[in-house]
Amino acid sequence: MKELVYLFLLFARIGGLTFGGGYAMLPVLQRELVDNRGWATEEELADYYAIGQCTPGIIAVNTATFIGAKRKGIIGGIVATIGVVFPSMVIISIIAAFLQNFADYPVVIHAFAGIRVCVCVLILNAIIKLWKKAVIDLPTLIIFLVVAAGSVFTSLSPVIYVIGAAVAGIIIQNIRAKSVDASKGGKD
Repeated sequence: MKELVYLFLLFARIGGLTFGGGYAMLPVLQRELVDNRGWATEEELADYYAIGQCTPGIIAVNTATFIGAKRKGIIGGIVATIGVVFPSMVIISIIAAFLQNFADYPVVIHAFAGIRVCVCVLILNAIIKLWKKAVIDLPTLIIFLVVAAGSVFTSLSPVIYVIGAAVAGIIIQNIRAKSVDASKGGKD
């Protein structure tokens, strides 16, 4: 029970103090879950991000669910998920009640413009960290470039890119495995 409360409070803090949405939470999740607590490796967290991106919902919420489930099973996943969304629900409810009255004020307009720029930087930081772990050789660079070009120049669903990248990863791994097997077979 104590760890469930801790899960809730940790994810409530992350959810309440991270502005900018799911992608802006990625550096905070990295710091809190990998660096500070060791609850996941960088590779596991990158996998959670990838799976979270492929499944419905916000990537940070999905990641919280995965971490909670890893720590305390299904109930841990539920508690972590509730923790990460609870502050947002409260804050958004309060803002929604008052924002209509202040949305046209120049100070509010300029504040949102500044926040958008900050969020871009936070997302870029997360991208750079993910890049370092994901693009590790020429085949992964090629997958990256193909997906990046496809997403810029076409309007295909991201699901298509995820499935295509997964298939490419499987094919590349099978080719590598056959190459290793062939080199071992030739030395016997």
